[in-house]
Amino acid sequence: MKIVCVGDAYITDDMMSNGLKPFLSNDDSLEVFFFGEHDQTVMRDVAKSLEAGNRETIAVPAGLHEAVADADLLIVHLCPVNRDLIEAAPKLKAVMGCRGGLEKIDVQAASDNKVIVSNNPAHNANAVAEFTIGLILSETRNICRSNFALKNGEWRKVYPNTATDIKEMQDMTVGIVGYGSIGRLVAYKLSVFGCRIIVADPFVKECKEDYVTLVPLDDLLAQADIVTLHARSNGAVMTEREFGLMKQNSYLINTARPYLVDSEAFKRTMDSGKLLGAAFDVFETEPVIPEFYRNYDNITITNHCGGLTINSYRDAPGFAIKNYLNYINGKADLAFWANRNQLS
Repeated sequence: MKIVCVGDAYITDDMMSNGLKPFLSNDDSLEVFFFGEHDQTVMRDVAKSLEAGNRETIAVPAGLHEAVADADLLIVHLCPVNRDLIEAAPKLKAVMGCRGGLEKIDVQAASDNKVIVSNNPAHNANAVAEFTIGLILSETRNICRSNFALKNGEWRKVYPNTATDIKEMQDMTVGIVGYGSIGRLVAYKLSVFGCRIIVADPFVKECKEDYVTLVPLDDLLAQADIVTLHARSNGAVMTEREFGLMKQNSYLINTARPYLVDSEAFKRTMDSGKLLGAAFDVFETEPVIPEFYRNYDNITITNHCGGLTINSYRDAPGFAIKNYLNYINGKADLAFWANRNQLS
C-alpha cells in the first residue's frame, strides 16, 4: 500500500510520518509533503479561507499530483483535495482528513470516483473535553476573575455568583447537549466530581454509561445548573426559546461552534440576569470578539484554544490511519465516514 500524506504548520511532516509509521508494514510505502507556510498565523487564515469554500483556488504542494498517481491512501490536515487531485489518482481508495471539518475535501468528486472519505472529529476530543471542565470550574468558582483582580492589586471578595452561594460540583446538575466524542469524554471526566449528569442528543437512543441519564433537550435545559454545548448541528441550538427554558441562575458553556448560540438571544438573556455566568471559547467573528462579551464580568472568554494541545496534533495521523484499517477489517465506524454509501 502506498500512502501519501501532507503535513502543515500544525501537523508537521515529521508528525505525519512518525504518527503513521507504527501502523505500516514492510510492504507499505510513505511519501510526505508539506503544505503552505510554516507560520501558524498565516495557516489559520488559510483554514478560514477553506471553510469559506475556497478549496479550488488554493494551490497544493508541487509534485503532489504526480505522487498520488499510484497512491492507495491520501492523508491530509489542511491541504485541499479537489476534483483535479482526486482524478489524478486512479488507484486511490480513500482520503483521510486529520481534522473534524471536511471543507477541504471535494466529497462529491471522491464519491464519483469511488473513493471513500473520512474526517477525524475525535482527534482533539480529549483536549476539548479537558478544556471544557476547566472553563466550568473557572466560571463557577471565579478562578479567572480572582486572578485578574489580584494582578490588579485587588483582594476581591464579591463575585457575580456570591449572593446565590458558590456551589460545589457535587451539588449541581450538568447538562451535556450533544453526546458524541467530546460530549462522552466530558461526561466521563465529570463523573468523578459526583455531579448529576444529564445528556440530550437526537442521534442517541440510549446511554450505556451508568453515570449519565438521557433526557429530552427541553428537560435538560429546565434541570441543568450548567449547560455545556457539544452538539452536531449546522444551526443554532440555543435560541430565544431555549434560553427561556433554562433554569434561573444557571451557566452556559460553549467550546463547540459559535453558531450553536444565537448571539442576540444570548445577549438578551445575559441582560435579563437569568444566567449566573457563561464561558465561551468560540466566536462568530474571530479574532474580533463582540464587545458585550468583554463587558460582562460574569462571562469567561478564551481565544478558541480548547483543542490546542500537542497531543491533538501529534495523534491525529494515527487516528486517521486507524479509521482506514478499521474499514478494511470490517470494523468501520460510520460516524467517521462522509460518503458512507461508498463503504462496501
